[in-house]
Amino acid sequence: MNRILATAGLTSAAYYRKKPSGKEKVRRGPKLKINDEDLLAEIRAEILKSVFTDEGYKKIWKRMRKRGIMASGKRVNQLMRDNNLLSVTRPKPDRKVNDHTGTIITELPNRMWGTDGKKFYTLQEGWCWFFGVIDHFNDEIMAWHAAKKGDRYAAMEPLRMAVIETFGNLNQGVCIDIGLFLRTDHGSQYDSNDFQKELKFLGLVYSPAYVRSPECNGIIERFHRTLNEQVFDKQVFETLEQARLAIAKFIEDYNREWLLHRLGLTSPLEYRQEFEKVKDEADDAA
Repeated sequence: MNRILATAGLTSAAYYRKKPSGKEKVRRGPKLKINDEDLLAEIRAEILKSVFTDEGYKKIWKRMRKRGIMASGKRVNQLMRDNNLLSVTRPKPDRKVNDHTGTIITELPNRMWGTDGKKFYTLQEGWCWFFGVIDHFNDEIMAWHAAKKGDRYAAMEPLRMAVIETFGNLNQGVCIDIGLFLRTDHGSQYDSNDFQKELKFLGLVYSPAYVRSPECNGIIERFHRTLNEQVFDKQVFETLEQARLAIAKFIEDYNREWLLHRLGLTSPLEYRQEFEKVKDEADDAA
């Protein structure tokens, strides 16, 4: 037998190897609760019913789990990859200016707001402007404004709206001693005397970004990219009013349903509500 095995180039282990029984080997581990065909149908249904487009597999997986469809993220990823359902890979910018090694994310709400302007196009009015105010704590859009002219007064509008919504009024010094900073870039709207006087009147601490370092205002910049992908790149607006309606609908959906990876795949409102719930429980325990 050793001579036969040596001639065949095999070891003695080949002789003692267990012969196949003819039965299909049973897959180890827990049994699947849903087969691949049904899971793929659920994935397609989730993609079709979503109010957003081009979402990655993690968000699809998270939304299905909320509906009780239990499957691993790796399995969802593989099925979406095999069926060309993954989101389009977004190229990373290769332009480097100044490295920003700090953090602009806050651990508490209303500690830093970011604001910036963005241009968009309508067929009748031409170029128009969107201004928003976002909380660096949970990426929630606190207020926004869209106008034909993107001057300092248009930039002030969402800021005033956010202050009223959060603190109840626009009285002088309403934001003093609460630790709230406002992050902006160096646009002419924000460097203007009128805008700076408004900040001083309200008691908001001004926190300008570094020159030519958009990552310093990266929270609102990232939202602008999302706004582009979900609204401006998908629709052609006849009028400014049509654009306002679409923006309003998207921001409502965004605050309530948009899942952010840094928030553990929860929406801005879900994250804030969970934070307030934990805070209230800690206060009651104290």
